[in-house]
Amino acid sequence: MSRSRAERFDGLVREEVGRLGRRWGRELSRVEFTVEDVPEIEPWFEGPVPLGETLPGENGRPVRITVFRRPVEARATGEAELGRLIRDLLVEEVADLLGLSPESVDPSYDSPDD
Repeated sequence: MSRSRAERFDGLVREEVGRLGRRWGRELSRVEFTVEDVPEIEPWFEGPVPLGETLPGENGRPVRITVFRRPVEARATGEAELGRLIRDLLVEEVADLLGLSPESVDPSYDSPDD
């Protein structure tokens, strides 16, 4: 039985979250990772469509890091690049959350300048 594109995407995100969790489990224990199809943006929004976002935890809720599937898929040119984009996006969001550089969070991070 084959999986849908959305299911494959969710699987890639889960794999990356698990990989980051092995290294940063304690720091990420109160972080919820989610996937949504597209971000909610206003019609007058200008600029690139966000690939992900981090929402602060409020009223006892965990911090939420969301990956937007369709914008990420649109930017990727193949399966390998899709995995790399997901990895780099999550590394950047976690690094920002922890106040660290992406390279500190994951030495395999591909900086946009590379």
